[in-house]
Amino acid sequence: MKATHIILLIVLFVYPNISFSQSRADIIILNGKIVTLDSNNTIVEAVAIDGNKILATGTNEVILKLKRSSTIIIDAKGKTILPGLFDSHLHVIRGGRFYNSELRWDGVTSLKRALQMLREQAQRTPDGQWVRVVGGWNEYQFDEKRLPTLAEINEATGKVPSFILYLYGKAWLNKAGLEKLKIESGTQNPVGGLIEMDNQGNPTGLLLAEPNAFILYSTLAKLPELSYNENINSTIQYMTELNRLGVTAVMDAGGGFQNFPTDYVVTDSLNKAGKITVRLPYFLFAQKKGTELYDYKNWISQVDLTHPHGNGIDEIDYHVAGGGENLVGEAADFENFLFPRPELPPSMETNLKSVIQLLVKNRWPFRLHATYNESITRDLNVIEEVNRETPLNGLTWFIDHAETISLENIHRIKALGGGIAIQHRMAYQGESFIHRYGKIAAQNSPPVKQMLEVGLPVGLGTDGTRVASYNPWIALYWITTGKTIGGTQVMAKENTLDRLTAIKLATTGGYTLIKEDNHKGKIQKSYFADLIILDKDYFTVTDEDLKGITSLLTIVDGKLVYADGDYSNLVQSQLPVMPTWSPVKYYGGYQKR
Repeated sequence: MKATHIILLIVLFVYPNISFSQSRADIIILNGKIVTLDSNNTIVEAVAIDGNKILATGTNEVILKLKRSSTIIIDAKGKTILPGLFDSHLHVIRGGRFYNSELRWDGVTSLKRALQMLREQAQRTPDGQWVRVVGGWNEYQFDEKRLPTLAEINEATGKVPSFILYLYGKAWLNKAGLEKLKIESGTQNPVGGLIEMDNQGNPTGLLLAEPNAFILYSTLAKLPELSYNENINSTIQYMTELNRLGVTAVMDAGGGFQNFPTDYVVTDSLNKAGKITVRLPYFLFAQKKGTELYDYKNWISQVDLTHPHGNGIDEIDYHVAGGGENLVGEAADFENFLFPRPELPPSMETNLKSVIQLLVKNRWPFRLHATYNESITRDLNVIEEVNRETPLNGLTWFIDHAETISLENIHRIKALGGGIAIQHRMAYQGESFIHRYGKIAAQNSPPVKQMLEVGLPVGLGTDGTRVASYNPWIALYWITTGKTIGGTQVMAKENTLDRLTAIKLATTGGYTLIKEDNHKGKIQKSYFADLIILDKDYFTVTDEDLKGITSLLTIVDGKLVYADGDYSNLVQSQLPVMPTWSPVKYYGGYQKR
């Protein structure tokens, strides 16, 4: 054998990722701590990208052999590089439309600062618009450890109508907001909600979900929307914020007051223009109680899931992925831990079965919101009955949330080929959960270790934006420490995950739920090129510093979509925020003060 052949064989044996017949790289990243999350948890120092796929990984020397004259060379300077984060439960399509109109208290460390922001925003908000704070915070994150009072809210906002949402439990309207919505002493309470009255029978401004969140979301839906062009800008700003936090993919879970196809026009337009910067499979959420079966029959006739990319435009997974998370309104058990667990009506099973049976017969994947084990038991009874009549046969399906699920029901999900998408809602509602159900019940909610031990597919997400924050690093902080954003130890330390296991749930985990983990979620040859260069080393920073991690460079589908610091020149500068009074223009998204 010739010496050149021997050398070639040695190179191929030592570096199996390299093929001398393959094309050259468009992008090469050198000098990194690249955590590939492959089956061996390999760490390499360089990666090459060709088009939208990983071409090879290895040493600087070997990867540089794939350089061509036009290759973009990026020096990671020893920083940690991970596959992009995949939030398996987030509301991007709805959240994007409203992002620019919302004042975020996510991450704000004092009530004094939060009220100052409220006051400043009221001063710049024009006539016809509202100040609104919508989710992502609680009182335990503040130094003062308390909620704002209505007096403080009214003093800060004055004559500018204002709405502040607190978890799934309550919301405050200032005096101007009450007047704008014509909520008066004679206004009737909606079903499942309470308009608090004072001793004279006048509304105080406090709206309570007892326990249904309809009063909160229906009130929010009455507030003015941004214009179409502002919605476009808002959605781009929101996706950029997600990219800044290292998110490269999202499973959109639909949401209340998110009608298909009407409310998808903005993301449809952005998709056609090639401006969506996260992978975005989305699920269709039944909107109106009593018409769910009709809705799904209608949607199934409109959407062909067997050819989700048939328009030739969709390059990064923007398409209908199935039904849920709400399949029927009667099955909803929203986790308002300020009130007892809701009892689902006796008719739930019959109505849920008709919808799931329809989805299974048409091979539509589905996801199902279920917080409490009692609800999950009844849901699984229905799914098992459907499976006996119309076998699931590997159809993708999973439960969302599952905070109090039992080991028995975990095994039942496993037997049916399902999975679970968990979120960091307990990081925001852990204290409320303890107050109602006690410390012992909170220590294993949700029982993620048991899910993994059984071999269940599990994805980690956030469920932003209206209750928890969209920041995935808070989810990783919570699941590795067991602590809430206020520092309360809610999950027992022995039930928390190590950082490697946790990051797998936030990357490949979501793809295991939808059976796409063979080509997404890892930095490995032939996988899609979604990766992030972090500003801090996820594996070595302190627990508290986990919460503040951001991406310095985010690549989605082989494209540079976000850059900061030393890499700022690699991506075009961000669009100016619209409208000019937007809170995002002045404060950004997730706060650090």
